[in-house]
Amino acid sequence: MREVLAQAAFQLFLERGFERTTVDDIVARAGVGRRSFFRYFPSKEDVVFPDHERCLAEMTEFLAAVDDGDPVGAVCDAARIVLRMYAADPEFSVQRYRLTREVPGLRTYELSVVRRYEQTLAGHLRDRFGADGDGELRAEVIAASVVAAHNNGLRLWLRSGGAGDPEAAVDHALDLVRDVWERPAEPSPALEKQEEKRAGKQAGKRAGDRAEDPVPAGGFTTGSGDSEVIVMVAAKGTPMWRVVQQIEAAVGES
Repeated sequence: MREVLAQAAFQLFLERGFERTTVDDIVARAGVGRRSFFRYFPSKEDVVFPDHERCLAEMTEFLAAVDDGDPVGAVCDAARIVLRMYAADPEFSVQRYRLTREVPGLRTYELSVVRRYEQTLAGHLRDRFGADGDGELRAEVIAASVVAAHNNGLRLWLRSGGAGDPEAAVDHALDLVRDVWERPAEPSPALEKQEEKRAGKQAGKRAGDRAEDPVPAGGFTTGSGDSEVIVMVAAKGTPMWRVVQQIEAAVGES
């Protein structure tokens, strides 16, 4: 009955448009009463997404049974459950995609559905990472990355009219997520350069602020050859950038 109602609804949406189709129109086309409609769908918007509740339940069950050894891989695999749901009926999926692009209210509803998937993934990751430190943040960011990657690949397929293999684009996008989140965190070279540049600006600003009140600092070397030692003498309160500058000068001279 759920499928019968969904098919009747989409026939009418395509013929009349979403806004001009009523629940009474849908049940008349399906040959059932209003009570039958609301037994399966709380609203007309819900009939556009008849399979998401089942898919969400399947995702939740999958995550509850999955091995804890690879949490990022697990949520990527869970996202593929949604992909398979779309791929099982390409014609319906493409029609729904086009309809949601045309009706702003359906687009908003779809975003709320997507958010439920994301929260399910994030909840699984929080259970694995913990709520202390960056565990909760990491869970939220990874879940959002998985959903964004999945949706990017899925929409490429939907925009093509359902041509080709939808799994190829989604797998590629999810592989990027795993590449980022399954390896140990490393400092970004671009971020390191940005931090160096920021530190340089701060040093320059401190130098300008104290230009009229310089603090003496100096250094000397002792010993010879490989045993040469640099000793730095600076007054209390000398800016660190000036101490480093004097050390660099002494090293250069030695």
